[in-house]
Amino acid sequence: MMDEEKELNAIVTGVFPNKVKIEVKNIEDFKVAGEKLSVGSYLRISDSEDCAIIAIIENFSIEKREDESERRYILEAIPIGFLDNDSEFTRGGNNIAIPPVSVEPAKKEEIQKIYNQIKKEKIFSFSSLVQDETITVPVDGDRFFNKHISIIGATGSGKSYTLGTILQKVTKEKENNYEGLNNSHIIVFDLHGEYNTAFPSANQLSADNLVLPYWLMNGEELEELFVESGEFQAYNQVSLLRRIITRNKQKINEDDKVLFDSPVKFSIKQVLNCIINLSKETRDYTNPSEIKIKSSAQEFSSDEEKYDYYFENEFEFEEVKRSSINKGTYNDGTLEKFISRIKNKITDETLNFLLGKEVEEISFKKALEQILSYQNEKCANLTLIDLSGVPFDVLSITVSLISRLIFEYGYYFKRTIDENLDKTPILLVYEEAHKYVPKIQSAKYNSSRFAIERIAKEGRKYGVTLVLVTQRPSEISETIFSQCNNFIAMRLTNPEDQNYVKRLLPDSLGPLTESLPILSSGEAILIGDSLVMPSLVKIDECNPEPSSKDINYLQEWKKKWVNVEFDKIINKWSK
Repeated sequence: MMDEEKELNAIVTGVFPNKVKIEVKNIEDFKVAGEKLSVGSYLRISDSEDCAIIAIIENFSIEKREDESERRYILEAIPIGFLDNDSEFTRGGNNIAIPPVSVEPAKKEEIQKIYNQIKKEKIFSFSSLVQDETITVPVDGDRFFNKHISIIGATGSGKSYTLGTILQKVTKEKENNYEGLNNSHIIVFDLHGEYNTAFPSANQLSADNLVLPYWLMNGEELEELFVESGEFQAYNQVSLLRRIITRNKQKINEDDKVLFDSPVKFSIKQVLNCIINLSKETRDYTNPSEIKIKSSAQEFSSDEEKYDYYFENEFEFEEVKRSSINKGTYNDGTLEKFISRIKNKITDETLNFLLGKEVEEISFKKALEQILSYQNEKCANLTLIDLSGVPFDVLSITVSLISRLIFEYGYYFKRTIDENLDKTPILLVYEEAHKYVPKIQSAKYNSSRFAIERIAKEGRKYGVTLVLVTQRPSEISETIFSQCNNFIAMRLTNPEDQNYVKRLLPDSLGPLTESLPILSSGEAILIGDSLVMPSLVKIDECNPEPSSKDINYLQEWKKKWVNVEFDKIINKWSK
């Protein structure tokens, strides 16, 4: 008799397509002993055949009727999945028979059993339920990493901590107990140099030791580096640059079939010599094919032959004379700014990683091995690319070039290596992604936007996936963001960002998405097709942590006056 009374303590009073309304007479009797009940808790709503809907409490209200002394609790819950007789959980679905016969809080063991339906070899865990931290929330590791991930949250919400936890755990995952590194390959674009402390054994690259050859750039990247898009002569400059670089590649590699985008060496200094010579060129008035070089006049049978000659040195030309010597085609002053820009880039020491002496000497193979951490005894699971020392005007190009190289590596790996052999899937992590793939259409972001959008749309086929980490999701290219299938949404305080995320999240769940502005640091909404059901989670410990903690202003200000070493700072600043 007491069991029947407890069962009738809660009854379903309304069923809607996306909501269930429940009336509870005595909330203390309704609770499971030793477990708390709150917004976000799970309920089990059963029918006469003992099939059940699992629902999340969205809100509750308290009513006290005039003819009753007790208060009644009205709960509204959002169905998230269906649990059949065999305890198999299915997302969505509302197959429960009418009327439901019982409502009760889902038991801890039942919830954990639902989460653990993922195959054992695929389980990957990095969080637990906020409501009960003894319940781990695993994801299907293959689906999680195979389909792009987004980690979003305001400053201080715990994005870096979350990413650190995930990467630390995945680099420790092993099949059997073998020695050494596992086969994970992760490249992190670290905008602020935060992750070196969390991954001391990683391959740590920065503007000081990175060698990223300019001769591996494609057309968009070279144009972004050397051509001012808004300049009147930009189109002509691009056309000339392409022709000269193509010819220089053919000459250096002794192959007339080499194309402009072929990943082979060319010399930017020789290209500059050629452009300077063209800008000064003069010709014989009566015989235009004769070039009036001071040391010795020359005649060329083709532009290619002339370019080959111009590559070697910067020449002096005869002065223009009426009815005797004319200006060459490009000797009209239109190339002056173009030449100045190339010179400035070549002589800028902050761009040595891109245009310096080592770039001329490194091979394509060595450049790839450096980025992918295949360096003999220095092999590593993670490559941390510290972008904090990269000048802002080449940040987009740097990200674009590395991203494109990794995508094309994946493409040619698939075409070259036997399908039955082991693979080397790669995860690219874009920290502060809104900095180099913004929604705004600007020429200076074209190369990085194109490279990352291509990975977002096609990368999975070639074993290259991405993680977008950002505090401003509303400012990221929608083409990229919409390709993400797994979301870790942390605290967001900006209404525009909140609304943007709610539109893109694959599950429209009131109690979860409405909690975005009030989540504590380290708490997140975990949603995606790698997860059995959407969950409000607490991220596991990250140890050691990234160096992204806030400065304790008041504690620092309380200390004795600090004498700053300005000379040391300015010396570093000036390099």
